[in-house]
Amino acid sequence: MSKVGIFPASGGLGSSVIRHLTPQIPAANLVLIARYPDKLAEQSRLGATVRRADYDDPETLVQVFEGIGALFLISYASCEDEHRVTVHKRAIDAALRNGVKHIFYSSLAFAGNLTKKTSALVMRAHLATEAYLEEIASSRRDFTYTIIREGLYSESYPIYTAFFDPRSSDSIDEILIPHDGSAPGIAWAKRDELGEATANLIAQYARNPLGFPYQNRTLLLTGPKIYTLQETVQILGWYYGREGLRIRRVSVEEYATQHSRIRERLTYHGKDISRDWATAWKAIEEGETAVLTPTLGELLGRQPEDFETTIRKAAANQ
Repeated sequence: MSKVGIFPASGGLGSSVIRHLTPQIPAANLVLIARYPDKLAEQSRLGATVRRADYDDPETLVQVFEGIGALFLISYASCEDEHRVTVHKRAIDAALRNGVKHIFYSSLAFAGNLTKKTSALVMRAHLATEAYLEEIASSRRDFTYTIIREGLYSESYPIYTAFFDPRSSDSIDEILIPHDGSAPGIAWAKRDELGEATANLIAQYARNPLGFPYQNRTLLLTGPKIYTLQETVQILGWYYGREGLRIRRVSVEEYATQHSRIRERLTYHGKDISRDWATAWKAIEEGETAVLTPTLGELLGRQPEDFETTIRKAAANQ
């Protein structure tokens, strides 16, 4: 079994994948790469190799993938496109120079049912990265990839609801976004189940690379049910004591300027992209996220958890 690398390994999805992967792959076969390696101290004690690298520091990528056969490359954490594509390509090129033979890439569940067209800013870098992997594989017989379009996390609802925080003391009853909340909606998926399914894919490859059925393929992982944004907000209201919570459609400008949290959380490298982020609602309106596939359930071996159940559990545990 060749070594499996995960980069970046200390975020939400990476941590979930590691948790579900360690019962299936010996820790000694894992190379965990993160900007802050101290966050992986427990995995290091269990025998995993821990290394430091940062997407934004090219020098740290030069040799960090050495000895890795299969790499799970988790996308750069932002919503912009040009910088994300640049650093993704930089990491992929470094991985190839270090002998990585297969890359699992965490894409996103916009662009409909495995299409290559999107209205969402947040998906543009993913499509460009997908195309780059496909281009490399078409010219190199010694390299393969698996693109995993991870479903929109159930836990990521704040970014689609103007950063609504149910724990806040703000007594709001309206979510102001450039969308009316109607169908089509989103096939929300629980993040930890996406991590588990991704871990199962990686373990399957590690056990039998030559017989791996998902070489040079793109998979779409979705939850089991589509919820409109209005249904999403109603569920948040029910379980967090905000009954009557509703969506009011506003202009992109009104959305972007309604409160400072929007600008603070949608500013990258000093640039406010909150107006560009509004393209996500256009994509939702066009049905890009209203696609169901059985793939997540097949990889889990059970029915995935729906959005309402995830929110009910989260509210009960507060």
